[in-house]
Amino acid sequence: MAATPALPTAPPKPTWDPRKPEPPFPWLRPTIRIRLTLLYGGMFLIAGILLLSIIYLLAAQALHEGSGQTFSVTGTNLGISSPTCPKLNQAGNNDEFNSILNSCEAVQRQHALDDLLSRSLLALLGLAVIAFAFGYAMAGRVLSPLGRITRTARAVAGSDLSRRIELDGPDDELKELADTFDDMLERLQRAFTAQQRFVGNASHELRTPLAINRTLLEVHLSDPNAPVELQQLGKTLLATNERSEQLVEGLLLLARSDNQIVERKPVDLAEVAQQAVDQVHAEAQAKGVVIRGEQKPAVVQGNGVLLERIALNLVQNAVRYNVSEDGWVEVTTEVQHGQAVLVVSNTGPVVPAYEIDNLFEPFRRLRTERTGSDKGVGLGLSIVRSVARAHGGHISAQPREGGGLVMRVTLPI
Repeated sequence: MAATPALPTAPPKPTWDPRKPEPPFPWLRPTIRIRLTLLYGGMFLIAGILLLSIIYLLAAQALHEGSGQTFSVTGTNLGISSPTCPKLNQAGNNDEFNSILNSCEAVQRQHALDDLLSRSLLALLGLAVIAFAFGYAMAGRVLSPLGRITRTARAVAGSDLSRRIELDGPDDELKELADTFDDMLERLQRAFTAQQRFVGNASHELRTPLAINRTLLEVHLSDPNAPVELQQLGKTLLATNERSEQLVEGLLLLARSDNQIVERKPVDLAEVAQQAVDQVHAEAQAKGVVIRGEQKPAVVQGNGVLLERIALNLVQNAVRYNVSEDGWVEVTTEVQHGQAVLVVSNTGPVVPAYEIDNLFEPFRRLRTERTGSDKGVGLGLSIVRSVARAHGGHISAQPREGGGLVMRVTLPI
């Protein structure tokens, strides 16, 4: 009795790290406000240092030159004493007395200059703190329109195209920028409204005739007295009609998923992946493909229907594009580095690295195959990438050694 061949071992985990590099001190980000503050404060500090140097030099010159008068003692020493110059009492004659007096006078001048310098530095330090604080406040006031523009842009990035800046104030460069941004938002809103209207109309206009055709074909095929040739033709037309319906649904889903998701709810990727595996289980059994893998809880905020389409498309592709014998598909979900990760890997044909990017293009398959295959309409990975981007995530693909792919979807929690 022949031994049952062992299933291939699981592929190695990709070493790709989805974390984005973060600066060690995010509060030191060189914003325009910080740069303007440093510019204003630095200019004031340089000007203060120059002014202090000039004052110090002028004061030193004035103290050294004095009024042009010099003092000396002649005659009998009258016992002059001073608390700031105690050596005067030690003078034995007039020459010693005059030398000690000049020395004490020089010490007093230097002491006055040092005191002037220390007080001036303290005053300059206090004024520098005030100048930096004033510069920071003024920079914030000047840049407040830019903050308003930034907040509006963030709201628009969340698919709220109805927001406008409507900046008031003088007709300067910032107001011109805000008005230009408002005009751009107006045009974008009209374009997106027209696109949504087109998608809605296309959904009705394209689905209705296809549904009517399917109904008519099914009615004719249900007639047991219909000729064999007519039944064969009906089955071919029915398959073609079903393919057209799939193409229309894929195109409409692709158009809807290009927009950012506004209403988000907690969705567990493990549950979504398990539902996708259950839906593809029968097809996998028919092809002899084993589906395995552990789904750990990984809750994200998003649209459950669209996230389920991500998992379903990836698992379906992994099953359909597989080997004819001893094929397997591994589906795992987990949380890595603060992000939810869905990994779908499979055995299959060898995929060149330069073909990876083409797989995510609409109607493109391996080796530039166009539509016409019985495996799908060529929109699966395009929809996956579009839905992942709409949820703030991304998808990457890596060829497996020996054939097959490793699809990795990363979504923020």
